[in-house]
Amino acid sequence: MEDFSFLVGIIGNIVSMLMFLSPVKTFWRIVKHRSTEDFESLPYICTLLNCSLWTYYGIIKPGEYLVATINGFGIVVEIVYVLLFLLYAPTKMKAKTAILVGILDVGFLAAAILVTQLTLQEEIRIDALGFLGAGLNVIMYVSPLAAMVRMKKDTIIICL
Repeated sequence: MEDFSFLVGIIGNIVSMLMFLSPVKTFWRIVKHRSTEDFESLPYICTLLNCSLWTYYGIIKPGEYLVATINGFGIVVEIVYVLLFLLYAPTKMKAKTAILVGILDVGFLAAAILVTQLTLQEEIRIDALGFLGAGLNVIMYVSPLAAMVRMKKDTIIICL
């Protein structure tokens, strides 16, 4: 059973790797045009935070090296994406991106690590980080859906 679980974990990591790499075409376009056009940096900033939290979780929880390694890969990929935003975005977007990175990927992450390290015992720390990561996953993956539903509703109202 443990071998099956490991195999499923490897398959999950391959799928996650492909997911992290899925915006490559978009970023190739950004580099080619030397412009971020209408693309937003927030999804990549949030994914960087998510990967950072899950990497930390995978490091502190015994036996979770698959979680740590795939999210470590995600950190590297998302840093590249965020750096490309900072390189090719208009001045206003660069400032917004830098501020969000500072608040979320540095400030929030540092606070989460410090608070959990200084105030929680090992098992409770692991559980708290798991809940925090799961909550962030829900927000990250539901928010585009909510935006699509809102757009559809606006479209219906405009059509009426």
